Amino acid sequence: MAIAVVPYALEHVPAVKDFNRRLQAGGAEAHLSFYEDPIPRWLPKSADHELSNEFFVAVEGGVVRGAYALKRERFSQRDHSFPAGCYHHPLSEGIIDKAYSSVGVLLIRDALARQPLLYCLGMDGYDKPLPKMLKLLGWSDCLAPFFFKVAHPGPFLKQMEALRETPWKSFLMDLGFFSGGGWLALKGLQGWKQWKVPKPERSTVAEVAEFGDWADALWEEARKFYALAAMRDRETLKRLYPAQDTHFTRLHLSRGGKVIGWAVVGERRKSPRFGDLRVGSVVDCFAAPQDALPVARAAARALEQRGMDVIVSNQSHEAWRQAFRDSGFFEGPSNFIFAASRKLSEKLTPFAETQSRIHLTRADGDGLPRNF
Repeated sequence: MAIAVVPYALEHVPAVKDFNRRLQAGGAEAHLSFYEDPIPRWLPKSADHELSNEFFVAVEGGVVRGAYALKRERFSQRDHSFPAGCYHHPLSEGIIDKAYSSVGVLLIRDALARQPLLYCLGMDGYDKPLPKMLKLLGWSDCLAPFFFKVAHPGPFLKQMEALRETPWKSFLMDLGFFSGGGWLALKGLQGWKQWKVPKPERSTVAEVAEFGDWADALWEEARKFYALAAMRDRETLKRLYPAQDTHFTRLHLSRGGKVIGWAVVGERRKSPRFGDLRVGSVVDCFAAPQDALPVARAAARALEQRGMDVIVSNQSHEAWRQAFRDSGFFEGPSNFIFAASRKLSEKLTPFAETQSRIHLTRADGDGLPRNF
């Protein structure tokens, strides 16, 4: 029987639960399961805003063989905007049964039919099945660099599990901790990175409960500097970061009474990679490229004041990358991939040159509400 991809409805819930059970029984990783509610908790459809999530399932005779999520949104390209989509959380029975290995391609083709201007973000590295498939389909891709800053070197040296993968690495981390040399090296390098750069003009930083009209004015003024950026006007920001989400801190920067930028920061969930460290994330940020540095520094300072041990962020635009380096951040290995469909890539031609002027952060793709 042919497999059909259809919108996820209440009638499919038992079949989705069975699908998840088969994946786990077949040895799939624990996190590989699809949503068991057809109504998205994050960004459900709204008559008031285009930004929304939709779920689709691949059905064969009443049995679910795969599923995916499609986030509908708008992208800005200099002075105009257009609808686009983020393809995320695709799952196929092909993970455990090669007889269904074609389901993955069926899902992505269905998503492209619904929204040709499609992208993926994250994907956990080029060795994973999804980015491999996208390359075969002719998508363009690049990495959004990963940045980290160590606020408390002692806990970092003792508990950063991702840097203790071998006995030799563990020995070096312990040596740096007990000798004090690691503390001095980290503090010295981070301080030098900031000292060697002229201080930006003084700006005023304030916490705000939500985004106001000032966000629209900034968006309209600064978006023209970016080859591509996800919509960040006031209404979009209020939908992404509603006032009731108190785990986010929203920062407003101004200079001479004029708004120059904003940032959203928060504490990440615990992860084995970071041990017991408190990890802060610069989740999202926006300004004209020339004002990226004060925004990056304000975001890092806010997280340091909240007691974070390590601060992380992913940034794709060249100006923002430099701003984070100049704020004392180190650049580490990244697995945060941006991949653009052929139709979306056409808007970014030549991609090799344009990619460094695309503005993407941890908040894009499926990075919210707690996956940042």
